[in-house]
Amino acid sequence: MIHSELKRGWQMRRTGDSEWLAAEVPGSVYQDLLANGKMEDPFYRANENNALKLMEYDYEYQASFNTPAELQNCEEIFLRFSGLDTLADVTLNGQLLGHTENMHRTYEFSVTRLLKKEDNLLHIVFRSPLEFMRKAYAAEPLVGSQESTRGFSQLRKAHCMSGWDWGPRLPDAGIWRPVMLCGFTDARLDNIYIMQKHEKDAENEGTTVTLTFRADFISYHPKGSLPFIQDGEAKIDNLNPGRVREDEVCNLRFERDCEAEAYRLHVEVIDPDGKIIADETNPACVQIKNAMLWWPNGYGGQPLYKIKFTLLKDQTELDCIEKTIGLRTVTIIREKDDAGTSFTPSVNGVRIFAMGADYIPEDNLFGRITPDRTKRLLEDCKQANFNFIRVWGGGYYPDDWFYESCDSLGLLVWQDFMFACAVYHLTPSFESNIRAEFIDNIRRIRHHPSLALWCGNNEMETAADWWDIPPLRKSDYIKIFEYIIPSILKEEDPQRFYWPSSPSSGGGFDKPNDDTRGDVHYWDVWHGNKPFTEYRKFRFRFLSEFGFQSFPCLATVKSFTQPEDRNIFSYVMEKHQRNGSANGKIMNYLEQMYLFPKDFDTMLYASQLLQAEAIRYGVEHFRRIRGTCMGTIYWQLNDCWPVASWSSIDYYGRWKALHYAAKRFFAPVLLSCAEEGMLSQNPDINAEPYVLRKSIHLCLTNETLSEKSLSVFWELRDSYGRELQSFNKVISAGALSAVWLDECSFQEADIFENYISYRAVENGFTISSGTVLFCAPKYFHFKDPGLSISMNGPEITVTSTAYSKNVEIYDDKGDFLLEDNFFDLNADTRKIRIIRGKPVNLKIRSVFDIR
Repeated sequence: MIHSELKRGWQMRRTGDSEWLAAEVPGSVYQDLLANGKMEDPFYRANENNALKLMEYDYEYQASFNTPAELQNCEEIFLRFSGLDTLADVTLNGQLLGHTENMHRTYEFSVTRLLKKEDNLLHIVFRSPLEFMRKAYAAEPLVGSQESTRGFSQLRKAHCMSGWDWGPRLPDAGIWRPVMLCGFTDARLDNIYIMQKHEKDAENEGTTVTLTFRADFISYHPKGSLPFIQDGEAKIDNLNPGRVREDEVCNLRFERDCEAEAYRLHVEVIDPDGKIIADETNPACVQIKNAMLWWPNGYGGQPLYKIKFTLLKDQTELDCIEKTIGLRTVTIIREKDDAGTSFTPSVNGVRIFAMGADYIPEDNLFGRITPDRTKRLLEDCKQANFNFIRVWGGGYYPDDWFYESCDSLGLLVWQDFMFACAVYHLTPSFESNIRAEFIDNIRRIRHHPSLALWCGNNEMETAADWWDIPPLRKSDYIKIFEYIIPSILKEEDPQRFYWPSSPSSGGGFDKPNDDTRGDVHYWDVWHGNKPFTEYRKFRFRFLSEFGFQSFPCLATVKSFTQPEDRNIFSYVMEKHQRNGSANGKIMNYLEQMYLFPKDFDTMLYASQLLQAEAIRYGVEHFRRIRGTCMGTIYWQLNDCWPVASWSSIDYYGRWKALHYAAKRFFAPVLLSCAEEGMLSQNPDINAEPYVLRKSIHLCLTNETLSEKSLSVFWELRDSYGRELQSFNKVISAGALSAVWLDECSFQEADIFENYISYRAVENGFTISSGTVLFCAPKYFHFKDPGLSISMNGPEITVTSTAYSKNVEIYDDKGDFLLEDNFFDLNADTRKIRIIRGKPVNLKIRSVFDIR
C-alpha cells in the first residue's frame, strides 16, 4: 500500500471570518491561533478565561493538494484521519465524505472517484464542543466530575480538556493526528494479530515461544466479487466496488490452506541481534527456541523482535506491515490467600511488585506532544526505577511512540479505556461509536510487550457510592464495562488481562474499593487530611492511585505569573490550583511538619518536601508488606500545563522533590525505616503527658531476581551529625522478598536533638540510605549546617558542618537534572553527578532554611 501524508499547505479560520491563517497539521485550533498571534498564551496568568470563549465558535481547515503520481494508478484510494477533534464535517472537492464525533477513532473515507490529478480541495469544519456539551447536558443532565464543563461525558473527546482538578477548561479542537492519502490495488493487509505460546525447554532450561498469526485483508475487486478461502471452503463475497468506508469494509480472514486462491502471506521474523530466524510463506506458526524474553525494568532486558508481514498475489507484493514485539507472558494473578484475594502482576511467571505513577496528557494542546518530549518523560521514569505506568481514562490513547518507548524502557502499561468520573447513556449511536473506538485502539496497541492489562474506566464503579445514579444508567455501566468491552477483547486481544474499573474488586458494584481484593484508590492522606503515618494502618493488595499535592518550582511559577501574583492565595495562583481548598490542605500539612516559610520561594520548596514525604511514607510501608501488597502507582506523573498538582514532574519536565524521592523509594533494593515517635503517636505537644515510644524498625526489601547480602548500618546522632551509638550487621534477603531487622528502642534519646541515620552497603557502596526524626521537623533543633557547594565539570560537591535534611541544589532556571537531590547529609561531603543540563549560579538549602 502507498501512503502520502497531507502535511503542507493547510489553512484555517474561524467560520465566517474572511481571513485564512496558516495552519500546522497535525496541530490544533489553539496552536494555530497562537502561531498567528490571534490569541494570548492560554497558560499565562488568567488567559484561560478568554481562550475558553474562543471555543464557542466553529473553525474550518482546508488544504489543496495534487494526487501523487504513485497513487494515480491505484484501484482504490482513501483518506485516513488518525485523529479529528472532535465534531467534524469532512468534504473533498465539494462532496461530503462524512461526519465524525470521536477524537479517539481513526476514520477512513473512499475518495477514488472524487480525486483529481491536481487541485483537490480537502475541507473540514469543526463544530463548537462547548455548544454541543451545553445542548447535550440540557437534554440529559448526566452527572460527572464537578471541575469539568457540564456535558463533557456526552462527547467522545479527552475529558480533561474540559477541566479537571489539575487541568484548565481549554476544550481545543482540530486535526491532532496525521492525515494520510492511501492507495492500493486489489487488496491490503488489515488487523494483524500475533499470539504467543510459551513453553519451558527441559533440555536447556530455556523457553520456546510459538508465534501464530491472524491476518485479515481488505480487498477491492473491480468485478464486484472475490473468491477466497474460509474454513477450508471457497466462498464468494459480493463487494460494492470502489468503496472502502468505515461502514462498508470487507475483512477477509487469511487462512494458510488457501491453494485455490492466489493470496499468500509471507512472514519474516528478525531477532534482536538482527538475524533472520524465520522466512516463510503461509506459515502455520513460527517457533523460536531459546527465546530472548522481554522483562520489565529492573528484572531483565528488553530484547525486541521484528516481524514483517507481506501480502502477495502470485509474485506481486500488494502490501507490507511491520510489527515489533517482545516475547513474554504477562497477567494479573488473582487467587485466594489469608489476606483476601491477591492482585499480583506476573511477567514470565515471576510475581513482580509494580512501581510507578499515573500518566495524563503531557499538554492540553495535544499537537505539542512530540516523540522527543514523551521519550524524555518516560526515560525520566526509568531513571526513577519505575516499572509501571498507568494511562488514566480521562485523557487519550497515547501515540504509538509512547508504547514504543515503554517497550524499549521496560515500563509495563496499565491502559484505561477513555472513561472517567462520569455517567454515560448507552444509546445505539453511542454504542456504535465506542465499539469502533475500542477496536481501533485495541488493534493499534495490542502487539506491544509493554501493554500489561486493559481497564474499563477510572473511578466509575466506585462513583456509585458518591452519586445518585439512576438504575438505567447503572445498567448501561454493566453493559459497557462488563459485557461490551470484555466481548470485544475476547475477539481482539484474548491473551490480555481485563479489569472492569479502577478501583474495583472485580465488578458488579461489589465493594469496589475493598482493601482485601482488587486495586484501591486511597485518598484519606490528602483529601481526608489524615497524617502521613495513616498509610501504615492498611494492607492494600494493590494501590493504583494515591497522591499529595505540591507547587512547582519558582522557575515554573514565573512562567505564568507576574511578581505581584506570587502569593499562593492570589487570583492567578488559585487559577493554577484546580483542586478545591487544596492550598489550604497544603497549609494544614505544612503546619503539622514545618515552620512557617520566610518567603514565597521557600513555601514552594516546603510544599515539595511535604509531597515527597507523604508518598514516601506510603510506598515504603507497602513495599515492606510485599506479598500482601503488590503495587504502588502514585497519582500523578506529569502535568498538562504549569500548575499546582500531584505531579512528580512538572509541565516543563522539571523534577520535583517527589521524583527524586521516587528514585530512592522505588530502588530495586530498599532499606526503609518504620520509626515510632511523635508523628506515629500523638503529635500534640499540649496533650496530657504520656510515655513516648522512640524506636526504629528497619526493613530490607529486595525486588531483584537474586539474593542480596548487604551490610546494614544505623547510627544515633546529635544535631551536629556526631555519632552517639552505632550498629552494623550483614543481612541476607532472598530474591523478591522483604526482611525485617530487629526493632531497636531509643528511650533515652532527646527527640529534639537526636536523630537516626541508616544505610545499606553493597561491595563498599551505599545503595540505600535515609534519616528519621522522633519529632516533627519543625520542633527539631537544627544547627546551621554551613552548606557549601562547588562544581567541577559534570560533578557537584556539597559539604555540611551539621545534620542537613532534604538538601536541595538549585538555580534560577531549574533546567538541569542531578543523579540525586533533596537528600540528607550527616555533617559530611557528597559528590553529585549532573545528568543533563548546565546549572548556572548554583544555590543550596535545607530544612534549616524553612523559618
